[in-house]
Amino acid sequence: MKPVVGVVGLGIMGGAMAEALRAAKYKVTGYDPSADAQARLRKAGGQALASTSDVAKSATVIISSLATIAALDAVVEQIVTAGNKRLILIETSTLPLEDKLRALKRLKRLGIAVLDCPISGTAARMKERAWTIYASGDDKAFKKAKAVLAVFADNVPYVGAFGNGTRMKFLANHYVAILNVASAESLTFARKMGLDAQQVLDLLGPSPVLGTGVLRLRGKFMVARNYTPPTMKIEVWQKDMKVIGEMARGLHCPTPLFDASAPIYTAAMGQGLAQSDTASVCEVLSGMAGIKKRGRRK
Repeated sequence: MKPVVGVVGLGIMGGAMAEALRAAKYKVTGYDPSADAQARLRKAGGQALASTSDVAKSATVIISSLATIAALDAVVEQIVTAGNKRLILIETSTLPLEDKLRALKRLKRLGIAVLDCPISGTAARMKERAWTIYASGDDKAFKKAKAVLAVFADNVPYVGAFGNGTRMKFLANHYVAILNVASAESLTFARKMGLDAQQVLDLLGPSPVLGTGVLRLRGKFMVARNYTPPTMKIEVWQKDMKVIGEMARGLHCPTPLFDASAPIYTAAMGQGLAQSDTASVCEVLSGMAGIKKRGRRK
């Protein structure tokens, strides 16, 4: 018997997971304060409920995909209120580790299992089964939840103790932050030399030495100079940058390349690109290079 799966936070990622679960014939309940997000769940055949507490009462597995610490705290309190001790909470958000550990401590006292399972990949990449889900926490709970996680990705490594999933996600996003700006810098340099940006992407993208997944994915936006619809918004990415930077500083770990990339993302925010894809850092560098805008950019 497939478990009833609840999804709390039906945004870009949570909504995509709910739809994938319905396609895999799971019964899905969910909650999000957004009426549009609730409508999307209903359209997929899921049941939108009035609160996280209602979801916790209805499901045996809950997936949370949240944007803020306050949202995580609220979800934990609602799960406590529901009193369903059979639950497994799969926490997929990118949030500070200390806040996830606080959630673990609160729910563990009630006997509720919590897994820390952040995701590397965008909602669009899930359709290609290109996500990596870094699963960490109680190994028995992971074995029970693995079939649910396998709906979304082939690559679901178990990385050990609770919190190691978040640590792995921080490392992945740290690397992506640098590669994204590096890709924009290279394509801007190419344009300044008079090269065709599309030809550069066609040649470097597939290269086994020079090509990266970031270049292939973000390079398409950068070549077109059109950054909608976003696969990852600059505004959301800024939150991840802040969390990763705080972790590195707390550990006294030098991150000179990451630190150098941060002002480029901040500049994109200042230029009105908060809702655009992170590839829009290319517009910041284009402006610095004196490359004229062609038509409308987003």
